[in-house]
Amino acid sequence: MKHVARIGKLGAVAVALLLAAALPRAALAQPESIAPAARQLLKASTDFLAGQRAFSVDTQSSIEVVLDSGQKLQFDHTAKVAVERPDKLRAERTGDLVDQVFYYDGKSLTLHNPARNYYSTVAAPGTLEETLDFAREQLDIVAPASDLFYKNAYDILMQDVTSGFVVGVAVIDGVRCNHLAFRAPHVDWQVWIEEGARPLVRKLVITTRDKLNAPQFTVIAKKWDLDPRFAAGAFSFVPPQCPRKVEFAVPGASAGKAP
Repeated sequence: MKHVARIGKLGAVAVALLLAAALPRAALAQPESIAPAARQLLKASTDFLAGQRAFSVDTQSSIEVVLDSGQKLQFDHTAKVAVERPDKLRAERTGDLVDQVFYYDGKSLTLHNPARNYYSTVAAPGTLEETLDFAREQLDIVAPASDLFYKNAYDILMQDVTSGFVVGVAVIDGVRCNHLAFRAPHVDWQVWIEEGARPLVRKLVITTRDKLNAPQFTVIAKKWDLDPRFAAGAFSFVPPQCPRKVEFAVPGASAGKAP
């Protein structure tokens, strides 16, 4: 274990030296305002996705959990997301902490756990944005990377942001991207946006600064399809054989919970 600790220290020093050599001095200094170029690149990206009638994307995500001791644990999951504006969403998520399919068909919202064969359904608002708000505020459910799917994603992302700048150019999963960094009162976040005619988000990292050891959430977006062909009924839930229906556990209220 001593060797591991020594390698960790040496690695941290090496990374610091590499960053100092590779990044421009302006990027190493904490900016005090939002650079116009950072605003423009983010706005172009969010407007582009808002203008897509339908799309699908696969994601790989990691979330860090900090123990009382300060030690970090990392949990991974993957998701397959399909969107058809203005009122359709399907998200299949599997991983260390989650196994569920999220359906929204314009009338109802359903969460299905295939492994344990239970589901919950509730009436939902008539638009994607309203349903995402409803799921977050009333059910404490957040669809993967859902902030990016709003028509006003730029306004949501930039709320309370105090500084931002363009870090430089990076390559994510073989795709050249503009790397942007932003800061808000309690979080830092970075986004990597594909260069060229399809300014899609390829990576997002959120660092929670007001929690012990600043845990991070990372999501990498792959296989963007802006001309998908969805099967009939792709967004509607059909209960499997012998399912168990349970009620959503509403925060602050007494409700049935999935086991």
